[in-house]
Amino acid sequence: MNIFIDNKGGVPIYDQIYTQIKSQIISGALEENEMLPSIRGLAKDLRISFITTKRAYEELEKEGFIYTMPGKGCYVAPKNVELIREENLKKIEEHIEQILQLARSCNLSKEDLIEMIDFGLEEEE
Repeated sequence: MNIFIDNKGGVPIYDQIYTQIKSQIISGALEENEMLPSIRGLAKDLRISFITTKRAYEELEKEGFIYTMPGKGCYVAPKNVELIREENLKKIEEHIEQILQLARSCNLSKEDLIEMIDFGLEEEE
C-alpha cells in the first residue's frame, strides 16, 4: 500500500490517508479482506502521529470501506457495490458541475452539450 503525504497542499493529513486508501480499495489495488498496516505501523512509516492515522481508519470504517478485528487488525471490507456506485455518482456530479462551468464560460447551449455527449458515446461503440 502506497500513501504519499503532501505537507504543502493544505489538505489535512488524515484526509489524505483516508482518500488514498479509499481510492485504492475502490480501484481494487487493495483487495477484499486484505490486511492493512497497523495504525501505529503506518504512523511510524509516514512519520506522523498515530492519532492522525487512527482518525483516517475510523472514517474508513464508519463509511464501510474497512473493518476491524479486535486484537488482529484492520482489513479491507468486502466491496459494497451500492457504496461504490454512490462514490462514482458523486464523482460524476462533480465532473458535470465542472463541465457546466466551462460550458457557461464558452456560451455553449444545452443542445451543444448534448451533441458533445452523444458524439463521445458514439466513439465508444
